[in-house]
Amino acid sequence: MSSSGVPAYTTAHRLYVKSLYKRYLTNALNWYIRRDLWRNKAIEIRAEFERNRNITDPRALAIVLEQAEAKLAKELHPDPYRPPLFPDGTKWERNLPPRMFTEKEKAEALAAEHH
Repeated sequence: MSSSGVPAYTTAHRLYVKSLYKRYLTNALNWYIRRDLWRNKAIEIRAEFERNRNITDPRALAIVLEQAEAKLAKELHPDPYRPPLFPDGTKWERNLPPRMFTEKEKAEALAAEHH
């Protein structure tokens, strides 16, 4: 907090930085299959965020965040990992439950079967 009693950064700013950090980690995990190698990259990402932690000038901070977003966009994985059961995953909607028929549809199907 600053000496005037007003918080230096808003809650929205903190959430944005947390989101950016998480997106960086997720993108790194898309590039590194082995967790031990990914962990080293995660430490580098954390160090980069820590280096910029004490920036108090809003204009300088806006420039740093803009550069971070541009760097992330440039390094995005072209085919990110998707959990199998999530949308676009390999098992998404693979074994859907059968459609439930109304009583009328059941009766019509049974009547057609017996004729």
